[in-house]
Amino acid sequence: MQAIYSVIEQLKSGGTDASVYERSLAEHEGVRLAMVKLDGRKALLAEGTGPLADALDGEPVAGGPANAKLCPLTHANRLALNRFLPYTAPRAFGTNVATIGLGDRLGIASPGHIETVRGRNIRPILAQQSIRELNLTGRDYKEVLDAACYAAFQEGYKDGFGADGDHLKVEADIEMALGLGFTMLTLDCSEHIDNTVEGLSDAEITAKYGQLPSDVRAHYESRYLNRTFEAAGTVFAFDAVSLAKNALIYAKAIDYMEHVFRTYIRTAGRDIDFEVSIDETLTPTDPASHFLIATELYDRGVTLFSMAPRFCGEFQKGIDYIGDVSRFEDELKIHAAIADHFGYKLSIHSGSDKFTVFPMIGVHTKGRFHLKTAGTNWLEAMRVVAKTNPDLYRRMHAYAYGHFHVATAYYHVKADLNAIEPLDSVSDAELPNYLNDEDARQMLHITYGVLLQAKDESGRPLFRDEFFKTMDENERAYTEALSAHIGKHLELLGK
Repeated sequence: MQAIYSVIEQLKSGGTDASVYERSLAEHEGVRLAMVKLDGRKALLAEGTGPLADALDGEPVAGGPANAKLCPLTHANRLALNRFLPYTAPRAFGTNVATIGLGDRLGIASPGHIETVRGRNIRPILAQQSIRELNLTGRDYKEVLDAACYAAFQEGYKDGFGADGDHLKVEADIEMALGLGFTMLTLDCSEHIDNTVEGLSDAEITAKYGQLPSDVRAHYESRYLNRTFEAAGTVFAFDAVSLAKNALIYAKAIDYMEHVFRTYIRTAGRDIDFEVSIDETLTPTDPASHFLIATELYDRGVTLFSMAPRFCGEFQKGIDYIGDVSRFEDELKIHAAIADHFGYKLSIHSGSDKFTVFPMIGVHTKGRFHLKTAGTNWLEAMRVVAKTNPDLYRRMHAYAYGHFHVATAYYHVKADLNAIEPLDSVSDAELPNYLNDEDARQMLHITYGVLLQAKDESGRPLFRDEFFKTMDENERAYTEALSAHIGKHLELLGK
């Protein structure tokens, strides 16, 4: 690898601020490759001759060896990297190892995530974004996957990572994500779940059930009516009303799950980790409903990577669990046992910062779970900004405060802005404390899109450019912040 360092020294002698990410150093059939940083911009440095060098698009190093070139971090170059260095491409993991979705909204968090999970008995889903998050950050799935793959190369991470098309609802988005190479699909079934049933009287439920097609009613009645089932150490029973309620709420969702599995997952020609989400409902998922859904799917030949029920209490953004911890644990035991009975993993959404319940999740899932996080990584970025660029933090905080109402159209949180200590009473040294305050955390958590897309009167970004410059200048600090924060998650989960 001496040739790589020789090129870097040559660039330095010419006045370029140049460095190598040492963990990235790789060699393939006579081509030496590394991730480098030149005057604040990352690129691939290839030296040597061979198919890998031929496949990478780039420019010769000015004044350097004839066989050395700098290659921008483009989508095409990422695809070339994946072909020759398979560890830089995402993969599916199946159900026998714990996984954590890390939701890098910024495209800069994955190196820190990799450092956090390295050597632990858990695998990262580095690329994990919903369509809503893409719209709010102004990114697309190509950029999300490119960033994750380049991070794996930069860090020399060879234990594998996944890519999740998160909370996808419509088939066009599913087809697009899988076509790009995503290895996990989280199917959001909320538009096929009937939330109007909850709260109806028994008579109203019965009457509404009678309007379902006769073949649907016959199917569920023949399989479940007045029958009891024993699984996972629990007895599940369905009388006329409870069965009618389940059919009304979930029958269309189950049909959609089956359709997506048969149309896209089974025909993908490669392994896909298929998760179904039933957590976007108004009430907690009854364990009997969980059992019925799983029974239906597996009897129809649908196999799952994970299922995400809605748990009792509240899993709000950026803060710890809210609710009856004893009840949560009692129901968690049953949900985890059902998942284990069928062979898939239990998935916990909005799972970041739920420190109170992490130990019981680790225990009752027997260490086999999928946990989704996302916005907590953005909060750690804001912590870095507060420490290193207090003027920028103050401006972003004030803007988030004034535009909080815009973000509440997308997220439900309990934050009370009146409880947040006024900025003008806080010293620069105390600014990071806002990231320890529940109300401020939630305010900042949900306004990421508002802040990243904010523009002045001339159309120039108010914060985005300075924010990313600050993060680039403090790359190591961000990695350390993520390692500490996500590391706390993993320790409490038993990983």
